[in-house]
Parts: sequence; C-alpha cells; structure tokens
Amino acid sequence: MIFLYILIGIYALGMLFIFLYSLAQGHLLLRFLGAKKSLGEVAHTVPKAWPKVTIQLPVYNELYVVDRLLDSVAKMNYPADLLEIQVLDDSTDQTAELIQQKIQEFPNLNFKYIHRIDRTGFKAGALKEGLAKASGEFIAIFDADFVPDPDFLQKTIPYFSSEKVGMVQTRWTHLNKNYSLLTRLQAFALDAHFLIEQIGRNSQHAFINFNGTGGIWRKSCIIDAGDWQDDTLTEDLDLSYRAQRKGWEFVYRPEIESPAELPPIMSAVKSQQFRWTKGGAECAGKHARAVLGENFPLSTKFHAMAHLFNSSIFIAILLVSLSSIGVWWAGMQGMISDNLFRIAGLFMIGFVIIAGVYLVAYFYEKRSFLRSLIQAIYMLPLFLSVSMGLALHNAQAVWEGLSGKKSPFIRTPKFNLEGGSGLESNPYIKFKIPATTWMEGVLMLVFSAMVGLHVYWGTFEMLPFHLMLAVGYGLVFFSSFKAYSLGK
Repeated sequence: MIFLYILIGIYALGMLFIFLYSLAQGHLLLRFLGAKKSLGEVAHTVPKAWPKVTIQLPVYNELYVVDRLLDSVAKMNYPADLLEIQVLDDSTDQTAELIQQKIQEFPNLNFKYIHRIDRTGFKAGALKEGLAKASGEFIAIFDADFVPDPDFLQKTIPYFSSEKVGMVQTRWTHLNKNYSLLTRLQAFALDAHFLIEQIGRNSQHAFINFNGTGGIWRKSCIIDAGDWQDDTLTEDLDLSYRAQRKGWEFVYRPEIESPAELPPIMSAVKSQQFRWTKGGAECAGKHARAVLGENFPLSTKFHAMAHLFNSSIFIAILLVSLSSIGVWWAGMQGMISDNLFRIAGLFMIGFVIIAGVYLVAYFYEKRSFLRSLIQAIYMLPLFLSVSMGLALHNAQAVWEGLSGKKSPFIRTPKFNLEGGSGLESNPYIKFKIPATTWMEGVLMLVFSAMVGLHVYWGTFEMLPFHLMLAVGYGLVFFSSFKAYSLGK
C-alpha cells in the first residue's frame, strides 16, 4: 500500500503542476485578449537624429545560410554612416572564407569581420567580444537563419524614446512553415509563445525575454546588466532577467516581423529543444530565488516562476504518463476510489486551457475560419501528442539544468531548403542515435499496449491520454530515427 500511495502522490503532484502551469497560461491568454485593441498602435516619435547602430551576426559553420543573411542585412534601410555590421564568426569550416568573400561585395557598408579561434563562451562569448568593440549606441542581433526586414531599424528605434527602455523584441515568422508537418507543428508552438505569452506578459509589465535574435538592445542596458554571461545555455533569457531585475523596461512588438527558418528534421528540433529547456532550467536556478525576494508585484512573481520553470512541464508530463499506468491498474483492482478519479478529472481542465491558448494563437490573423478550423482539428491533437512524445528527451535536459550538470552549447543546424540545399549531403547532421531515442521507441510500445488493454477491458477513462502518448512517442521515435540516419 505504501508503494500505491507513493504512486498516487507522484501522479497527483504531476497533475497539480500541469494545472498550475495552465492557470498561468490562461491568465496570459486573458491579458492577450485584453491587449488586442492596442496591438496596432505604433511608435510615432521619430528620433530627431538617428543613432548609430551595430548589427551583430553570430555565426558558426553556416555554409547554407550565411550568404542569405549577409545579403538581407546589406539591404537594411538605414544611413550607412550610422551602421556598423559585425560578423562574429566562430566557424571552423569553409564558412569563414565564404563570409570574407561575400562582404567584399558591399564596399560601401561598414562590415567588421571578427573571427575567434577559441570558442570560449560559445555564442555568449562571441557577443561579449563583439560588444567590447561595437561603436553603436544600439545593438541589433540576428542569428544566421534570419532574413531581417529592411526597415527593421526604422521600425524599432522609435520605441527607445524612453531612456528606461533597454530592449525591443520583434515577432519571429517562418520562412519554411509549410515545408512539412514537422515545421507546421513547430510554427503552431512558436506562434503561441510570440503572440499569447510575449504579449500577455508585456501587457502587464511582467518579465519577458529577448529571444536570442530578432531584437535590438540599448548597449548601456547590456553593460549595466552585467554583459553577456555563458554560465547558462540560454544567455538571452539570463540577460533578460538580469536587465529587468535592475529596472530596465522591455518592449515587445508583434507587428514587426523577423522571418527565420524552422528546423526541418527531428534531430535538429531535439538539439534546439534540449538547449532551450536545459537553459531555461539553468536560468530558473540562477534567478528564481532572487526574483521572489525582490520588490515585484505578486502577479509579476507568479508569472516569472511560471516562465522560468515552464520547461519543467516535461518532467511533470513524464511522471504523470508513467505513473498513470500504475494508477490505472490500481483502479482496475478496486484499490482506488471512484471519487479520486473524479477529482483527478478536474485537473484535466488544465489541458483544455493549454489547448485553448494554442488554438487562439493558431486562429490569429487566419483569413479563412472554416479552412483553419479543419486544419486545427488534426493539428492540435498532433501537436499535443508530439509535445508529450518529447517529454523524455526534454525532461532529461531539464533535470540536467536543475541539477547543475554542464554541457556545451550545441548549435541547431541550418539548411536553407528553400534555397535548394539538400538534406542528404548536409555535413552538419549528426548520425549517432542517443539512448533516449531507443527509449522513446520502448515507450511507444508500452503505451500502444495500454491502448490495447483499454479497448480489451473497456476502460476508456485514460484511453485518449495513452493513445496520444503512443502516437507522440511513435512519431518522435520514427522521425528521430529517419533524421539521424541522414548523417550516415
């Protein structure tokens, strides 16, 4: 019986965490809906004199996208004498030669090529070294897979009219959204972050984050907040919290779009997800206690905790899914009261709230409601299933982040498939299959068996949950296996 109580306790705590997370998401949704009226407002204060700006382009082995990046930045609609473009190149392949040849095509632009042999600090280290040499009052940052709007600076600089504003973040859009089901599912997730979460937080002056790219900083804000630091894998989130804790204000503008590429294969998605989730957990360990102890409103602290610990949702999902098997068996044996199942059912409201957040983001700006509704009918359950299927992989990342285990910054490979590059010959694809991928295959079989048992015994309470887990782990496993095999 002690084991049963422990099992029920794990299941209940996991469901409680998911429910609390959903309440935070639900409140952000309400704030987003309330802020919709002001989304179209733009800054009308044009600077009397446009300031000098440094654009930083951190690059590491980007053969397929660096040409496109440099071409797009060269088209920036801004006075050339007020623009400095730093190419922060840590490359160890032919990318370095390609960059140096490319920037010769723009003799009238102030390109500064900075090449590091020692990648100390990875991206954070490159940004820090570039900042020390930057001449601009403002620092715009774009990753290698971005295609910046030519009017990016003219649209963002006016929002710095207040000296308190330290950073302006723009909304990511997606160059290859319709390439595959995997890219559509990623867009489904990211759109919710860039619409519901960022707007919901910013509208109530809660902590938001610079997303690592597609944003512009006041240089003095970066320096005042302690400069770039490399003790987490998400240097962007870390600097964001340090700056806002010191009183700097951030502005989020969804109408200013920054197009970028989505990873088209599961191994690249996992690489990105691992860095984001582990880095978020590392930042939670670094900032959570300080935020709680500082003089912020209760709602700000609540959303900061939900923000910093949001990656822990994967640990909760993994624990709930595994313990649900034992809970189901105990229920079959009559060891659990039906009332406990009814109480547990109330926590399922959390999944409904989370689903609502993603649906609102999905329907935002959709022109054809009927067509979007048909797409949403299969997109939502598929997205939730794949998110559950990534729980094992991401839970490992979160646990490493919370426990303090360090690991190197692993870049997400870029492809530029729209530009004609293929997958099979891409040297950046890793082909070693990690143990977690095989475990995902095992979990696919386990939850498929559970689906069969539900049908055989006529116990349908947990059937939808276990069916989504079986589908999710199956899709993640087979997509991962296919992606890793490309590198052989």
